[in-house]
Amino acid sequence: SSRVVEIQSQMSERAVELLGLPEDRPCLLLDVGCGSGLSGDYISEEGHYWIGMDISPAMLDVAVEREVEGDLLLADVGHGIPFRPGTFDGCISISAVQWLCNADKKSHSPPKRLYRFFSTLYTALARGSRAVLQLYPENSEQLELITAQAMRAGFTGGMVVDYPNSAKAKKFFLCLFVGTSGTLPKGLGTECANEEPLQAKFTNERTRFRNVKGKSVKKSRDWILEKKERRRRQGKEVRADTKYTGRKRRPHF
Repeated sequence: SSRVVEIQSQMSERAVELLGLPEDRPCLLLDVGCGSGLSGDYISEEGHYWIGMDISPAMLDVAVEREVEGDLLLADVGHGIPFRPGTFDGCISISAVQWLCNADKKSHSPPKRLYRFFSTLYTALARGSRAVLQLYPENSEQLELITAQAMRAGFTGGMVVDYPNSAKAKKFFLCLFVGTSGTLPKGLGTECANEEPLQAKFTNERTRFRNVKGKSVKKSRDWILEKKERRRRQGKEVRADTKYTGRKRRPHF
């Protein structure tokens, strides 16, 4: 429907805007989950070049019929991004990355597929470039899983949320930096928001529980809860927290 096309185009424009590309030269971009090439049309209009990857032959057939400017590759990004190091000046993805959270086959492990995707994407991107991935997460666990794997792969950055207070217009853009720590762009519609938008926080977590001498208060309740939370984000099995978590045991005689 035309409404879907319109939303898709708006998100493509916003993703390219968040890439912060140089204005004086054409860039080569990767479009992950390019579908029928709607984002590509916008990239081409802006004078840049692109290669699109998609898992659906039907969608790529439509892109070929539409005679899009970009090169197309039929592939599952969960198997990795098969390009030489430093090939791309940026990457965008519209409504695709959340599918990597699903295990469609018995052999599929979402954390592994996400890590494979992010680590090979990191390599395929030029130093100092960005990846902007718009996604529809099902819940906060998915957001955590996706961002945790991106950080494990070496990216810095975090989630930019446009219109956080609107049910309809709210959009999540995972904005990732390669090799340089950029400043996270501000989400749209956040100026008048009372609360801070959900900026995923990627501080260096090791510094949080320090005692006066600068050592981590190891085995403290906070430290244990923090560690368990970290392991949950990595998709590992962790026991539920209870009032006994981190309590000292009485000595036995």
